[in-house]
Amino acid sequence: MVYFSSASENTARFVAGCHLEDEGIDVRRIPLRASEPPLTVSRPFILMVPTYGGGVVKKAVPIQVKKFLNDPANRQWIRGVIASGNTNFGEAYGAAGDIIAAKCHVPYLYRFELMGTPEDTRKVRDGVARFFREMKADGTGGANGAEAAGR
Repeated sequence: MVYFSSASENTARFVAGCHLEDEGIDVRRIPLRASEPPLTVSRPFILMVPTYGGGVVKKAVPIQVKKFLNDPANRQWIRGVIASGNTNFGEAYGAAGDIIAAKCHVPYLYRFELMGTPEDTRKVRDGVARFFREMKADGTGGANGAEAAGR
């Protein structure tokens, strides 16, 4: 699991609440500040990202996430996306997930509002764990687990 969280730490708290490490899933964070070393991955991951832009779809994907995915060494390993958003933004709710899924040709696995609910954390934890188990079992890089997180 690779995630990005702004200074608000909402996504970081959601990821921590999922206890993915307890499921044997490596969790890595995309750096918030340009002064931090960039993250490079070398194995399949699901990306969790907040939606930015205040309802403006063009601004939905955080610049740090764009930079991370613009590196072909990282982009080749993405297998799915999970996004948070705010339902007050109407059609832009979770738009970062829609954009990334379309541009990277991966499934949009799940979306949740703001910091999520306990039900959201359970669904994400169980779905992500199942996704990686199936990916490991079938050797497809996640193709059979595309619906695992239950969007």
